[in-house]
Amino acid sequence: MSDELGYEQARDELASVVATLEAGGLSLEESLALWERGEKLAKICDHHLAGARERVETALAAADTDA
Repeated sequence: MSDELGYEQARDELASVVATLEAGGLSLEESLALWERGEKLAKICDHHLAGARERVETALAAADTDA
C-alpha cells in the first residue's frame, strides 16, 4: 500500500472521519473529500487484517504439521 499508516492509526482516523461525517454541517466538497479518505483508510485496514489473517492461518497450519 502506498499509505504507510499502521492498522491502529488508520482505524482511529477512520473513526474520526465517520464521526465528522455523522456530525454533518460540511459542504458537499468537504463531505466527498472525507468520504474518499474514509474509503482509503478502510482499504488500509482491510489490507492489514488480511495480512494478520494470513499469518494466523500459516501459524496454525505449521502447528498442525508439528503435531
